[in-house]
Amino acid sequence: MKALIIIAILITMATIFFKYTRDKNTKKLLITLASFTIIISLAVAGNLTRSIIPLYIAHLLLVILAWFGVVWYLFKEKYYWWIIFSPIVTIGLFLLLEFLEGSRHGIFA
Repeated sequence: MKALIIIAILITMATIFFKYTRDKNTKKLLITLASFTIIISLAVAGNLTRSIIPLYIAHLLLVILAWFGVVWYLFKEKYYWWIIFSPIVTIGLFLLLEFLEGSRHGIFA
């Protein structure tokens, strides 16, 4: 599974740079790379939601949706920021639940 994730990341990066060599659009390259970096960071930060399985599954689905949002921007040039930053919702919901219910899920234990 980890190998598939790494291969998907490498294919996405290769596609980003291939599109840049064809279009020579530096603004689009920088926006795409920054958005992709944010998605990868949110995916790593989302591991803290692993103690609540339904929330973790929702987070993984939102990360995949955000990934497709970046690919959509790469090919169609329509930037849906609310799709790309949607994994923040699950992290925020997890932190809210931890604040309201305490740290019984292990984040602060």
